[in-house]
Amino acid sequence: MIEKLTNNIKESLKKLDIDFNDILVERPSKKENGDYASNIALKLTKLLKEDPMKIAEKIKNNINNDCIEKIEIVKPGFINFFLNKKYLYENIDEVIKLGSDYGRNNLCEGKNYNVEFVSANPTGILHLGNARGGAYGDSLARILRFSGAKVTEEYYVNDAGNQINNLGLSIQARYFELLNRESHMPENGYYGKEIIAIAKNLYEKYQDTLVDKDIEFYKEIGINELLGKIKKVLKDYRINFDVYTSERSIIANTNMKSMLDTMGKNGYTYKKDGALWLKSSELGDSKDHVLIKNDGLYTYLVPDIAYHVNKIKRGFTNLIDVLGTDHHGYVARLKGSLQALGYDRNILDVKLLQLVRLVKDNVEVKMSKRSGNAVSLQELLEEVGINATRYFFTMRSLDTQMDFDLEMAKKTSNENPVYYISYAYARICTILAKAPTLENVAEYLSLNDEYAYNVLEKVYEFPNVVKQASLKQLPHLITNYVYDLANSFHIYYSKNRIITDNKAETMERLRLITAVKITLKNALDLIGVIPPEKM
Repeated sequence: MIEKLTNNIKESLKKLDIDFNDILVERPSKKENGDYASNIALKLTKLLKEDPMKIAEKIKNNINNDCIEKIEIVKPGFINFFLNKKYLYENIDEVIKLGSDYGRNNLCEGKNYNVEFVSANPTGILHLGNARGGAYGDSLARILRFSGAKVTEEYYVNDAGNQINNLGLSIQARYFELLNRESHMPENGYYGKEIIAIAKNLYEKYQDTLVDKDIEFYKEIGINELLGKIKKVLKDYRINFDVYTSERSIIANTNMKSMLDTMGKNGYTYKKDGALWLKSSELGDSKDHVLIKNDGLYTYLVPDIAYHVNKIKRGFTNLIDVLGTDHHGYVARLKGSLQALGYDRNILDVKLLQLVRLVKDNVEVKMSKRSGNAVSLQELLEEVGINATRYFFTMRSLDTQMDFDLEMAKKTSNENPVYYISYAYARICTILAKAPTLENVAEYLSLNDEYAYNVLEKVYEFPNVVKQASLKQLPHLITNYVYDLANSFHIYYSKNRIITDNKAETMERLRLITAVKITLKNALDLIGVIPPEKM
């Protein structure tokens, strides 16, 4: 309704030949001030040099909306809207009719998004930062799809470079240890238990028959084993990537020289000290950066540029990367590189996720009891469950630091928002399982108290919340909304019996809670939470 009333005011201003878009419509704190209110007349006072009460009256006289029962102008110039409830009752029928499509829109129709997230190096386990980025990326993809976009969820496998060399050398060294042969862990080697496990499996299966294998063999074994584990954990986390793209394949299939030559022709490279430099300081970065070192080798930036060009050539109109906050300085460099190649730098949008602290009893948990290392995503899923993990990681905006409260996530009480929402959904399912078959109703005469209106308003808001979450690319708007919807239902339920001796009354209330159930389910699906039908 906020969107409709905002549009009503916009139309009224057009009729008055007033060009002004900063329109705010909100719920007033006091019910006597109506269902919604706007201070637009006060904002226009300076522009129009006129009494805000007179401005408000002119705006009011040009508004036509059959949902509005009356409009009041109150000092010093507020416009208060009082609505009839017909639109809320009609929406019950609309929700039930649309079912899983309720809230769906075509806001992003025609857009082809590539959302790349997690993309952890296949050298170890997924940690809490990966978990937060995963929940955000997958939820955003779901919201964009629900808004009509074509979306590809992509994982970039960093299977080239020094880190992968060190992975292969680390596995080889651990394998040689088991053979009692001389071995040396590389500088910046990997000491995790998963590396030891891979070496142990090789020893048990092949004994000493692999001693002559080169480093490429051990690298391949490590990548396949660890990437396989990563994929399994992500699947458990309800993330199913559409594409896994290999860095090695990008390097093998890209004409890097031609790409860099194009940058040069466009005037964005130069040679200095035997190296090729990108004029990134002219492209929004703080300084220039090397593309080819004086030993002739590419820096890590070059394959990353090639990878994003590859995405563009695959037909994506919007690229979204979800990266850790430590990549802050990399954003301008990457966007500038695309500009240097003649692309629109704004095709790429980089989301930077802030740090996560795992907290128990107000104390930060840094180490895993099981491994002695950082707590993994797999352990977190086992500890608190998938629903709680997904929900908690989408509760806050990605650009804010967050504490993940372990004890809160496990509580079976209303203090835990996941439990509170799940209980609302399960309660509705239990009622409907015992209730008579749903029938159409002519009117909703029994839904006439403030508690029913609050539920109905919340259900009605859902399509607009989806639009805002899609436009602003903020999944936490859905997470916050679904909690408010569950809260309004719990309050309504505490004040009203659903199944009564009055058949008409019962059917009206059953249709109301059916609409709530559908809306809860649709909202939770957008953040990857599957509510239980029984608790």
